[in-house]
Amino acid sequence: MQEELEQFQAIYNTIIEFFVTYSFQLLGALIILLIGMLVANRVARWVLALCEKKGLDITLSRFIGSFVRIVIIVGVAIIALGKIGISVTPFVAAIGAVSLGAGLAVQGLLSNYGAGLNIIITRPFVIGDTITVQGETGLVDEVHLAYTVLKDEDDVRITIPNRHIVGEILHNSAANKLAETVVGVSYGSDSEKVMEVLHAVLKQQGVSETRAPLIGIDSFGDSSINFGIRFWVPTERFHELRFAVNNAIYAALDTAGISIPFPQREVRLLNENH
Repeated sequence: MQEELEQFQAIYNTIIEFFVTYSFQLLGALIILLIGMLVANRVARWVLALCEKKGLDITLSRFIGSFVRIVIIVGVAIIALGKIGISVTPFVAAIGAVSLGAGLAVQGLLSNYGAGLNIIITRPFVIGDTITVQGETGLVDEVHLAYTVLKDEDDVRITIPNRHIVGEILHNSAANKLAETVVGVSYGSDSEKVMEVLHAVLKQQGVSETRAPLIGIDSFGDSSINFGIRFWVPTERFHELRFAVNNAIYAALDTAGISIPFPQREVRLLNENH
């Protein structure tokens, strides 16, 4: 019992001596850390506001603000540790060793973050663009360091890891998407009148005017002259407007007296005796 009391007394004395010796250093380190965190938050908000004022992408602006905040906090933490006599060199070596093992364990996750950083810096697309990658098409709704979220006309959210975007073939058509259709008319039709009717339909349906629609003879079929129609529509209404245009084309051609022939085949029976 006496031995345990002596051990407790020794521990108590050590603790008291530590606080007596380092109390001012601990208080100073705590004050430095608190002031550093306040400064880091203010500087980060100032950097974010500056980036937004300069017209930078919101995702890139937030990343820069967060990065600046982390750098300031790390610097302040090193100063605070030095204030109480703790060397950061062993910690740096330990963090390096742990980072190597963690990097191998979460290689896929880190590659996503690296790809996300590449996207934020190079900006191959921004929020609101229409992209096609890995067979998926949609409007860019969110861009994060690890993944990018697309949203299609059906309001389905498509989450794509960033490592599957960087290094792949990427189609970016801004806010619009190309719609194509083909309509066949009889060979006796006036081609100029047909194109006039088709142009009028597209104008009435309100397709995108940022790029002029293209209409022309696409091919000569067995029973019809096939007119190709290419026009741009907002991605979030792609199928809606495409169907509306097809319905309007059918009605307009019928009203104009332009027939859409059905496929025909001529069959001849030969008499073997002749």
